[in-house]
Amino acid sequence: MDGSIISALAALTGAVVGSLTSGIANWINHRSQLRAQWLNHERNRRQILYKDFIEEASKCHIDALQHNEADIPGLVGLYAKLSRMRVLSSPQVIENAEIVTRKILDTYLEPEKSFFELREMAIDGTIDLLRGFSSACHDEFEDIKTRQL
Repeated sequence: MDGSIISALAALTGAVVGSLTSGIANWINHRSQLRAQWLNHERNRRQILYKDFIEEASKCHIDALQHNEADIPGLVGLYAKLSRMRVLSSPQVIENAEIVTRKILDTYLEPEKSFFELREMAIDGTIDLLRGFSSACHDEFEDIKTRQL
């Protein structure tokens, strides 16, 4: 083979390898950017849902502590958010949300609490039925963050 042909083939091979490497690197970079954007979007969707659930559950819980008659529209909203979580969330978050919902329903069956009793519950921490749910949400967000990196 002629030396000039070998040089030309080597140059072409180098150009092909270089362009393939560049193309693959661009594709990988684009894919990782899309994944990061998707994870951010998912995290934001969950943050809004969890915030709404916490607000609704808090209102229903206080209502349950003060009344024996259930706030049906509030409970419907709570169950709607729980159903949305079943689509988006981890099993731990769903399990804790179900526990919160059951505790709220059970609280309606208990006697009404006076302000003094509510104060005592706030002091000893028994009024905070969302602690487990909040921790599960935090763990889920940490998991999303590690998947993003």
